[in-house]
Amino acid sequence: MPDPSKISVMIVDDSPTARRILTDIVNRGQNMEVTAAVADPFEAVAQLKQQTPDVMILDVQMPRMDGITFLKKLMVQHPLPVIMCSSLTEEGSKTSFECLENGAVEIIAKPRAATKEVMHELELRIHDVIRSAAVARFRSRSGSLVSSRSEQKAPPPAFVPRAKLSPDEVIPPPSLDGYRNIPVTAQKVIAVGASTGGTDAIKVFLDSMPENCPGIVVVQHMPEGFTASFANRLNATCKVRVREARNGDLVEPGLVLIAPGSHHMTLRRAGSRYTVEVKNGPLVSRHRPSVDVLFRSVALSAGRNAVGVILTGMGDDGAICMKELRDSGAYNFAQDRDSCVVFGMPNEAIKHGGVHETLPLEKIGPRVLAKIQG
Repeated sequence: MPDPSKISVMIVDDSPTARRILTDIVNRGQNMEVTAAVADPFEAVAQLKQQTPDVMILDVQMPRMDGITFLKKLMVQHPLPVIMCSSLTEEGSKTSFECLENGAVEIIAKPRAATKEVMHELELRIHDVIRSAAVARFRSRSGSLVSSRSEQKAPPPAFVPRAKLSPDEVIPPPSLDGYRNIPVTAQKVIAVGASTGGTDAIKVFLDSMPENCPGIVVVQHMPEGFTASFANRLNATCKVRVREARNGDLVEPGLVLIAPGSHHMTLRRAGSRYTVEVKNGPLVSRHRPSVDVLFRSVALSAGRNAVGVILTGMGDDGAICMKELRDSGAYNFAQDRDSCVVFGMPNEAIKHGGVHETLPLEKIGPRVLAKIQG
């Protein structure tokens, strides 16, 4: 019998190797365990008749029934939080985003042979994503928000994270004197951070932006190889231009730069303009890219010329440095509890004193524009 104090996970993947690696990774996680690992959706259905897991990890590409087809059926007949497991291919990333639009809560990269460091970081991400899914609210095919864990089931014991590096490891801490030396200019910058549920939230936010809005820099926690596809999907539907950031890109009106997966992104002042630096570095707040790293750089480079926005997501990435943003003179917004998939990052930013206004998602964009224009 499954341990009721742990997050139960079902793995659905046609590769025996992937099932074994994922099972080992999950079972090493604190307060979680694999209760079933099956080869295809048909076996998953049989298992679901016996027991409903807290979280499902679902392969995108399978021979008998692909992941998106099964996900659509699942969200009608047996909705539960699903994490998509995808190969780093153009088709894999495209299908993964279709799955997110159809109710999946997160994406992870399919495990493959890699260095010890890469596998360690992948393991950290998988554990964090499972914890996010276990407390997330997700949208069923009917359109209603559904809580992940049964109300009758007690939550798992509190997660005790390992020591995590601060943004000091990537970018030096600020000083108030440095903040005071930043002049007010006509060029503004909007900095956005998000995690679980952020792909939908960022789209809603960007849909409210006119084509001449201030330059926008975004960190969305996402594996390497998926951020370019995410940017391309947004670029196809939004009035603003959206692309994955490249080192040295200018931050321009009407342009949105998405931090590449597995790289930090910082803002730098270049005369009267801003550029971004895309760099390697350690995980900060358990993430790369890190919202804390971006927000600190915006505080140091833009200060009073910036607006900060923190959206849905698990954990506390961005909380410390959103307070630094506020101290630098920036004006900050957080997504409210009712509209969040996970009210983690916004809640922590509020607790740290970095947020001026907390609003429903659909009201944040118009209010950001009003603040900049007013």
